[in-house]
Amino acid sequence: MMPVSNYFDTGREFFSLAIALQNLLFGMFQPFIGMAADKWGSKRIIMLGAGAYALGLLLTSITTSHVVVYFSLGALVGLGLSATSYVIILGAVAKVVPAQHAAKAFGLTTAAGSFGMFAMIPGAQALLANVGWQGALQVFALLCSLIIAFAVFMKSNKKAQVTESDTHEEQTLKQALGEAFKSRSYWLIHAGFFVCGFHVMFIATHLPSYLADKNLPASSAAMALAYVGIFNIFGSYFWGMMADRFDKRHVSFVLYLLRAAVIAGFVALPITNISATIFGAAIGFVWLGTVPLTSGLVRQIFGARYLSTLYGLVFFSHQIGSFLGAWAGGRIYDYYGSYEPIWWSTVALALVAAVIHLPINAKPVERLVAQH
Repeated sequence: MMPVSNYFDTGREFFSLAIALQNLLFGMFQPFIGMAADKWGSKRIIMLGAGAYALGLLLTSITTSHVVVYFSLGALVGLGLSATSYVIILGAVAKVVPAQHAAKAFGLTTAAGSFGMFAMIPGAQALLANVGWQGALQVFALLCSLIIAFAVFMKSNKKAQVTESDTHEEQTLKQALGEAFKSRSYWLIHAGFFVCGFHVMFIATHLPSYLADKNLPASSAAMALAYVGIFNIFGSYFWGMMADRFDKRHVSFVLYLLRAAVIAGFVALPITNISATIFGAAIGFVWLGTVPLTSGLVRQIFGARYLSTLYGLVFFSHQIGSFLGAWAGGRIYDYYGSYEPIWWSTVALALVAAVIHLPINAKPVERLVAQH
């Protein structure tokens, strides 16, 4: 945020809005990308997405135009993220993993992404220090080629779809969407994931600047975010295991309560290198534990056949939250000169998210029960 804002000689809202736009479009593209993956398989979608991702990073690194940044970092990277996201990967995993082990498998998959976050952030900080933000983006554009290389070895999941039970084969996409939209529980899942998106993108976008405002070095923010990544590895697997053993609604309730407590404790106590590191570890443990829980609930209620589509729509709500978290953080800071109001808003939202998971009906829809 800070080097890009300084380069374009803008306030923090410019970069915040570009990231917010990226996340909004990420979410808007997601249901359609999910439908494409359900129809044509994940392999092609991931390869196309990696190309868009790389192009967006490259264009951002060479432009001097604000408008191009909104297109490249906003639209192109948003499209790339959508096509390489957990939604697409978990949709492929769901078709080859038994239902009773799905949440744990989702947790393991999420943990792999978390390890990438842990591994990349210190390297990104070193690149920023040595080659500048443009050079760093160009290196990461090259790394996107690895996504394409790994996707080459993926087997198409189109055959896996037809091995699903007759229950799923007979249902059309239109019927699946109608079934989900009539479900109150589906919309409660949307609301909970909206809050998750608000939390994640506000913290990821604004924590480095918040720590810099408290006179901590850039290395402190990099270390805190790296701890988010490494503890998210353990957290994602842990919450995935809990989701397979206990009621996913109750596990989600506990996770959001822990988020509220962690954020409140961080903001209320003095900000130091140690407290920033502890916060990174603690928030990392509950960072993406929502992914196996939320995707697991959708799979449990509606089945695996159209998971990429139905979870993709839920993820759109997540990204609306991400848009507001990234943008509102910069907007409120520029208005008040402080992040305090938005921090306490995240605590309140965490408490709301915890409560709304309790009335969700997690039983499989009647269509599944009747035909089994």
